[in-house]
Amino acid sequence: MKVVGLTGGIGSGKSTVANMLAELGAYIIDADELARRIVEPGQPAWKEIEKNFGGQILNPDQTLNRKKMAEIVFANPEARKKLESITHPRIGEEMMRELEKAKKEQRKLVVFDAALLIESAAANRLKPLIVVSADEDLRVKRVCGRDRCCAEDVRARIRNQVPDSKRREKADFVIENNGDIDQLREGVSELYRKLID
Repeated sequence: MKVVGLTGGIGSGKSTVANMLAELGAYIIDADELARRIVEPGQPAWKEIEKNFGGQILNPDQTLNRKKMAEIVFANPEARKKLESITHPRIGEEMMRELEKAKKEQRKLVVFDAALLIESAAANRLKPLIVVSADEDLRVKRVCGRDRCCAEDVRARIRNQVPDSKRREKADFVIENNGDIDQLREGVSELYRKLID
């Protein structure tokens, strides 16, 4: 079983590539999904977050108010470290459970899909590393169309992420996503064949 990393900036098409790889037979482990799972009401991470940050970070239905949490941790590096110390080990545990599932299903290829992969220590362990890349103007257009937000907000979010140049330096494979969906599908199929050979 081969375990590879998949990453890309906002609007690059990373999720589309993950979906295409899944259609071809890859087992996808979505880091965002794992992060959501561990903070569901009543889970140990949820309890610890509530204890450390107070009820202000909860919605009326007791789910985590992710927007409020983001405001707190992006304004305070210590708060961010605290949150990461609560969530990262549990995300790691969930990832191990998913790998066990993939092993039981005898999957040839497991893809760990994470937006913040380059920033994490996992980037050095997940080889090969696949980066999905696209021109900034196209990324902005995609996100504005998807999220109904203004271009300035999207550009600010792009600037807050690792630049594509840094991602490319770490990449073993780069999928250029500046064309149409058929071109992307062709590139992903070709990459899938290389990965399972």
